[in-house]
Amino acid sequence: MIGTIVNTCTILTGSVIGSIFKKGIRKKQQDALFQAMGLAATGLGINAVVQNMPKSNYPVLFIVSLALGSLAGSWLDIDARFQRLTARFSAGQLSKGLSTGILLYCIGTLSILGPIQSALYGDHTYLFTNATLDLVTSMVLASTYGIGMALAAAALFCWQGGIYLCALALGNFMTADMMTELSIVGGFLIAASGISILNIKDCKTMNMLPSLAIPILFCWVMSHF
Repeated sequence: MIGTIVNTCTILTGSVIGSIFKKGIRKKQQDALFQAMGLAATGLGINAVVQNMPKSNYPVLFIVSLALGSLAGSWLDIDARFQRLTARFSAGQLSKGLSTGILLYCIGTLSILGPIQSALYGDHTYLFTNATLDLVTSMVLASTYGIGMALAAAALFCWQGGIYLCALALGNFMTADMMTELSIVGGFLIAASGISILNIKDCKTMNMLPSLAIPILFCWVMSHF
């Protein structure tokens, strides 16, 4: 769980740094940091797609997954539900910051695929990348909401730790084909997150999260034939 521990520590570190320089990070500098994060996420997503696409045994599965997953997410209105959840805590500034931070840290493709890659292959790339992004995000959030933002690190640790343990327990269930297809779809979602951060297009990536379930279900069914 080294990747999750590092990710947790970066949020704690970023929260401390951000709180020390509270109000010292100007809007222009915040925008520059988020632009860098957006570019990094977009690049990582494209890299995941390019690396895994040649390995795919089901070339059109990612299209079906993105289409069906996005339809399901839009029908469930996941993005709006999370927005309402965030607004519920908007009475207190710290509560608003924590709810926003937890969503940013936990509800993302890197934070979901990262622990799985770490558990099955000992590959911490996604988690280390996520840790770098979270370091910047936590600095910006703590500069606005204060040191209390460090509490979000506990939520991230429980979230990623739970996914890590589940992946270990279901190791035989996660086939090579499944991870390849999952990584392709995940790459598109990571790139979509980057595009949203860059304010190019609000892709509502949370509505696309069900797309990650399609490759898992499809590969599980195919493994029985």
